[in-house]
Amino acid sequence: MTAPMLEAENIVKAFAGQRILKGASVSLQAGEIKILIGPSGSGKSTLLQCINCLTLPDEGVIKLEGNTVNWHENKSLYALRQQVGMIFQDFNLFDHLTALANITVPLRKVRGFARPQAEERARQELERVGLADKADLYPAQLSGGQKQRVAIARALAMDPKVLLLDEPTSALDPELIGEVIAVIRQLAAGGMTMLMATHQMNLIDSLADEILFMEAGEIVERGTPAALLAPESGSRTLGFCSHLGDV
Repeated sequence: MTAPMLEAENIVKAFAGQRILKGASVSLQAGEIKILIGPSGSGKSTLLQCINCLTLPDEGVIKLEGNTVNWHENKSLYALRQQVGMIFQDFNLFDHLTALANITVPLRKVRGFARPQAEERARQELERVGLADKADLYPAQLSGGQKQRVAIARALAMDPKVLLLDEPTSALDPELIGEVIAVIRQLAAGGMTMLMATHQMNLIDSLADEILFMEAGEIVERGTPAALLAPESGSRTLGFCSHLGDV
């Protein structure tokens, strides 16, 4: 078997002396989709942020395509963040920039694209997420679902090898969730490697190659949806998901 696309081994993180992550590990092969679930405060967001080194781990190892990331070295950190995209639950768009500019700025600042080249790529990604006609609108003029799709387009424009998604639909009104789920399904169909924290059952049971159940900073259960969500499984995952919707 080839080396995993992404590995996080024994990640430990504490804030103010409280251990939020207690040695969590996850690996992703190219094209694989794994979904993190678990109660609020279990460490899902912290794990995703540690994997992308937006929050630096206290202990552990992160590897991208077999290469260990040195998060104390700017060059290594820069390479990781270029190749591992992050989608946040609260969009993280610049309010003073149009949808187009929110995508072109990182292309120009990080990838070194000239403005015309950056704008062409940004328009391609906006079209990909169904927002070609919203390029000149500001975030305040967009719905929550549209803002999240702009955020996804911004991440995709960087040509990431892996996408990390932190509750990408949790800040959305119920009627807007479907449009973001449609984009995620499109990415899955295209072979994107993804690690996603979500409580959306229609993503958990239909997209996940593996479910990772987190509790108190540890991954306490892992397995396929078929195994963990089977009525006779008696799994903690099944018990948790039974409160989210039909399983």
